[in-house]
Amino acid sequence: MIFRGLSRKTRLIFTRFLPLVFIAVIAIWQLSSTQPQLLQQESNYAIHIQQKFNQSDFYPVAQIPSANIYKPIGDWVGRLILPTKQQLKDGLDWVWIEIQYAPPTAQKLVGKIVRLEWKKNKDLLAFDQAVTQDINFTPEVIKSQKQGNIHPFRLNGVRQVGILRSLAGANPDDETIVALDSSTIIDASKEKAILQIEREPILATGRFYGLVKIVKPIKSSYKNSLSPEPKQDNDYFLVKHYNPISNKFDVLQETIRIPQQIIDQRNFAPSSLQQIEQSPAGEDGWYIYGAPDAKGVFTVGALAPRSLFQIQPRQIITGEELGLNYIRDVNWQNTEKNKGKLNTVLLKPVETQNLLNQSISTWQEGNKAIVLHLFGGIGGSKGESVGVPYTITGHFAFGIAEVVRDEFTNELRFETKYHQIYAHNPDGIIAGTHTWADYMGNLQRGWLATRPVSDILIKFDPVTQDYDFDGVKISPLEEFQQQLKVTMARYRVGDGTGGAMVSPATSCVQDASQALYAAILAIKNQIATTPQIQTWVRTNPNHPQTLRFQQLVELGQSLEQQLAPLGIVRADWQSQAGILAGTGIGKTTAAFQDRSIWAGLTTWRTIMPRLAHDDLAAIFLKHGAIMQVLRTNQVGGWEPNITPIAPTVLLGQVKIPFTNISPLSILLNRTLASLAVPRLKDWFVVVVLLIIYSIIAIPYGWKFGFLQIEVWSASWIDKCLLILRCLFLPAIIEELFFRIFLLPHPSEINNWLQWSLWAIVSLLLFILYHPLNAKTFFKAGISTFYNHVFLVLTAFLGIICTVAYTLTGSLFVIVLIHWVVVVVWLIVFGGIRKLDNHHKIQ
Repeated sequence: MIFRGLSRKTRLIFTRFLPLVFIAVIAIWQLSSTQPQLLQQESNYAIHIQQKFNQSDFYPVAQIPSANIYKPIGDWVGRLILPTKQQLKDGLDWVWIEIQYAPPTAQKLVGKIVRLEWKKNKDLLAFDQAVTQDINFTPEVIKSQKQGNIHPFRLNGVRQVGILRSLAGANPDDETIVALDSSTIIDASKEKAILQIEREPILATGRFYGLVKIVKPIKSSYKNSLSPEPKQDNDYFLVKHYNPISNKFDVLQETIRIPQQIIDQRNFAPSSLQQIEQSPAGEDGWYIYGAPDAKGVFTVGALAPRSLFQIQPRQIITGEELGLNYIRDVNWQNTEKNKGKLNTVLLKPVETQNLLNQSISTWQEGNKAIVLHLFGGIGGSKGESVGVPYTITGHFAFGIAEVVRDEFTNELRFETKYHQIYAHNPDGIIAGTHTWADYMGNLQRGWLATRPVSDILIKFDPVTQDYDFDGVKISPLEEFQQQLKVTMARYRVGDGTGGAMVSPATSCVQDASQALYAAILAIKNQIATTPQIQTWVRTNPNHPQTLRFQQLVELGQSLEQQLAPLGIVRADWQSQAGILAGTGIGKTTAAFQDRSIWAGLTTWRTIMPRLAHDDLAAIFLKHGAIMQVLRTNQVGGWEPNITPIAPTVLLGQVKIPFTNISPLSILLNRTLASLAVPRLKDWFVVVVLLIIYSIIAIPYGWKFGFLQIEVWSASWIDKCLLILRCLFLPAIIEELFFRIFLLPHPSEINNWLQWSLWAIVSLLLFILYHPLNAKTFFKAGISTFYNHVFLVLTAFLGIICTVAYTLTGSLFVIVLIHWVVVVVWLIVFGGIRKLDNHHKIQ
């Protein structure tokens, strides 16, 4: 009844976007319902920063632990200090830094506050200028700040805020600890020393780190040799340091402090010490990050389980099909049951012999990998509230891992850095590049102890290795990191508003995906505008670099299809690509964010973190990448009031009893996946299959007298109404049910045999539906729908539509085929008379 008052064009538009409207409503519901979680006057950051052990000045820089058992976390370590309001008026991007650790040649700077600035490099300064913005808080940001979120209020009203100042001013206090790499130089030409850098500071925890085995907690009466005073608190522990000679924890014993964080607005502490010495994750030891306090007691700020980073996995899975199944199903199974445990799994798409040696030889020192990071939810009696019923959204981020030589064990291990595109939040987590210890292991704000986490490390040489085409160099990994840095800088200042807010179109996963898209577009532009690259590839068709480059191009095409599944490229995504894509660096190209529902839906596969995480991993695996999956489930001390909950796609917690199948999310994803705009080759498929159907169906139907030329002599209005009604039923309704709902989308096919069986089932149901429909709802069609010729033609139509769906994955294609066949039969070949002697369709 609703459709009768609408024009034909309006009805078509309404039908096409009805599923999108549904997901939009759900997305708005999610975002609006999550806001009450943040309605507190005091942030978690404010609660924890009051504790002395969470303040930098609690750790005198003069206290240096033994170099035999502790190593510095970086070449330089320091605390960022925002310049004064008067100094901020100069519009330059420099800050102060208190040097807390320095190389041996610069020890005189330890404890000093010096200026930190960029090296005088044209491209470096142009990059910084490209993301420099004036900051003026909006009413929305002020409201968010009152609700307990941390925004850079010290930068409100400041002009020309660049990368360094957005880092130093991100939180209310000058407590941001960073590590600088070996490229840092000292400019001694001025009266006071100046540090100059060429890479963005890395957000870090502590100054030093060690490798220990936690033996037991120290009771109040315990007194140890390194600290003669009795310990009155239960957060002191006896540990044994790693012995590189015996490869055991049998060297020096020491008493350290692992401070117990206090309960915050979530009604539980961000980390726990209860039974930490018994944690299965610590069987191979813990990396501890921190610094000595005024009494020389090493105080821990972050923990990391050693076994998580060892290159030898606990499990090896080979074969593409098994690998895809692990990514989409097995990875998050039994999350709650595995609380407190971790697991590492190697995924290899190609089966090999001697798996043990293969797993070791897969990773070599210096290898790099892209990291797909995803965390889940917090359940239990003190769990967090769920924004959308039956949905755990989680959080997604990219990172980079490198295989390094461990300074304590001399073994190879992974070292991970996250590029966190993180909205402003109550915990004080800054959008930026974090060490694993700072983002995951930090006792004050890390997620190791409170959330389940999956990090997938992807080794794929076409992406992680650079290219040199006779002097023209391309570095996909470097380009990708540059785009991530752009987005992180934009998030820290909220594109000048002071707040990065979550919406259906702007979120951690959407904007991380935007950075990936921008990197792909930048590389495509460089290739298209550099004839030298194309000439080199043509001249060297069999060169290993050419073959690797072809793999990169094929991967880029698959990623583009995943990032823009409807074939529509968002304008705001293109705007960021223009900043660094060879056409915009240092220019006036302004990036912007489109927060509209429709913008988000054009990139719907990146709305939910779980879906993006699994999709990207599956794409890389299908292209031959090797992966190591690092999984943790609330690791560390035991907190009985919370449980880990796996992240889901939309409505993913609604499951068929006794199975792991989420029917609503499956149907929704299949529907959205099928809404891709058909490409030119898809229209070619339509024409070819219609011709094939006509060649077979017309002679067959004519032979048995079922088909005959009998044009329906109705008015053009009746014909138009009939055509429109046939679009909805049978074309759209039947194709949605028998093809879209019942068949996995072609992009998600893991096993062709299983898919073929489902195709047979859907075809049989499609055939049986017609006589059943005539028997129940459409009795006027009994004689026709029970006719064996009609059923044969119906079966062939089902086969044609199934083939079309397999080739195109588009609902529009199969609806068009179905629609054309039915309309032509009804109007031209006497279908109307067969269904209703009164020339009507019921």
